[in-house]
Amino acid sequence: MRGDAVTAPPTGRFRDHVVIVTGAGSGIGRAGALAFARAGARVLAVGRRAEALRESAALHPGIAVLPGDITADGAPQAVIDAAVERWGRLDALVNNAGATAVMPLADADARRIGDLFALNVTAPSLLARAALPHLRATRGAIVNVSSTYGHRPLPGAAHYAASKAALEQLTRSWALELAADGIRVNALAPGPTESQALTAAGLPEAVVEQIKRDETARIPLGRRGVPEEVADWIVHLADPAATWITGQVLTVDGGLELT
Repeated sequence: MRGDAVTAPPTGRFRDHVVIVTGAGSGIGRAGALAFARAGARVLAVGRRAEALRESAALHPGIAVLPGDITADGAPQAVIDAAVERWGRLDALVNNAGATAVMPLADADARRIGDLFALNVTAPSLLARAALPHLRATRGAIVNVSSTYGHRPLPGAAHYAASKAALEQLTRSWALELAADGIRVNALAPGPTESQALTAAGLPEAVVEQIKRDETARIPLGRRGVPEEVADWIVHLADPAATWITGQVLTVDGGLELT
């Protein structure tokens, strides 16, 4: 894994803070990296697609990039080391990278289940473990990106929902475990948000469009979310000023959770 960065003097409430955002090549991850950078942070944007990461970095000089697969052996430690070696500290880890899988029980496949949990559960866990010494030093924060379906049934994609439920329970457990170290751990649970996730799951375009229409029809506010409004709440949860918020799962879904 290799880093590549352009630097500029930071300003804002995250000035001199270092933030890692995984899955930063598009969607919520890209919007989050940009929001942190605009708030003054030095951001390490991590993802599998080097070109997409470069497009993210081009949006702000405070964003550096590190292409790579966070499920690979040794990758989580390499991600943390890259940020600390470059900037000397780590203040926040945003576990945003994840995958969606449409998989009815009748089609359940051991390899697909394993791959899903490797990215949605195991990689965030190993990143958090590698980050611990540095977050203890800065009394930093972890923000895990879950989903409305981490606490709401999702027929036809139960294993995806289960992986997000696991991430939410990790959030609550880590919050208690790390409170004595001054590390805050929270999760954001977005509802259906405009991104490439459904296409990346291998669904045909016609199916993707139908899913989007169906989701929109179920959302009380009458629309899908956009990455920027979700990213704003990730920044709020990581904000050094949010000193008394930990162990929470904040749902941002246009009211879908209420239906």
